[in-house]
Amino acid sequence: MKYKVVPFVASIDSKNGTSDHVAQQLEILINKYASEGWSYIRLESVTTYVGADDGCFGFGAKPGYTTTRQMAVFSK
Repeated sequence: MKYKVVPFVASIDSKNGTSDHVAQQLEILINKYASEGWSYIRLESVTTYVGADDGCFGFGAKPGYTTTRQMAVFSK
């Protein structure tokens, strides 16, 4: 069995966006890969640590932080 994992980042309008718009975007992604023979399994949250940036000579330094990304998992 083969697996494919692709990022899923929904984009909605801050004033008019609804969860239906997010669902439509996920549906489009699922249908795209289904047309290529992939079966949708689930949406996974992946937490990642982004390391600190020391900047140049300490100027513009940024601390490290964690972020969560959504990944759609497919199998074939």
